[in-house]
Amino acid sequence: MEEVEVVVAHHDCATLRVGDVFLKIDADQTRTDVEVEAMAMAPIPTPEILWRKPPVLALAALPGKALGRLGEPSTASSAAWTAAGAAVRKLHDAPLTPRPGRSVDELASSLDAECEWLVTTGVLPKNLVERNRGIAETVLRPWTPAFIHGDLQVAHVFVDGDEVTGVIDWSEAAQGDAHFDLASLTLGHREHLDDVIAGYGTDADLDLIRAWWSVRSLLAIRWLTEHGFDISMPGGEIDVLRSA
Repeated sequence: MEEVEVVVAHHDCATLRVGDVFLKIDADQTRTDVEVEAMAMAPIPTPEILWRKPPVLALAALPGKALGRLGEPSTASSAAWTAAGAAVRKLHDAPLTPRPGRSVDELASSLDAECEWLVTTGVLPKNLVERNRGIAETVLRPWTPAFIHGDLQVAHVFVDGDEVTGVIDWSEAAQGDAHFDLASLTLGHREHLDDVIAGYGTDADLDLIRAWWSVRSLLAIRWLTEHGFDISMPGGEIDVLRSA
């Protein structure tokens, strides 16, 4: 008899695995609508949708394994990371998804609110927050929108050997800055940034990627804290901010 594995569970949604089937349970069907639409549009491999009966979306498991995990060294080859960069480039060159992403003003407002929370609650030292807020300023400029995944953390990219077999969790897909995806993929794995860029192309701006590392980490910590995640794990968001 196959067991039920809880892949992830928090206040927003939960994902269960039963054999080769993943069951995503989300009370907010808007996120699921975005995910289904984005997977249909994406020019790169995505999980097969087996069925949908709100609030559940059933997906087939992808072959291979995750490219890595935040806070852990990646065992994937350099060629696999390069292939991931090439897949991201293919996505960013595709026609735009109709969903508008966050504007520069909205991003700046979110940064201000999260930085104030981090300092007033004492979660992080003021000087660490201010230093990274200064680095984050780099991304606050007009950008040419691309079709972005929106949550392209390393655990969402699956590889088999040196090939990308698929990308999961598309509920944040939108129009946005391509550098955000590149930063999300390499967050906590800066040693593979050159491999990713080798596959993606040399027109990527490394300073913007590093600035997005700070942005993503500053914006994530409150949510992670409120949903029971360990924000102090080695290689996680706090370590990323300290190394900026």
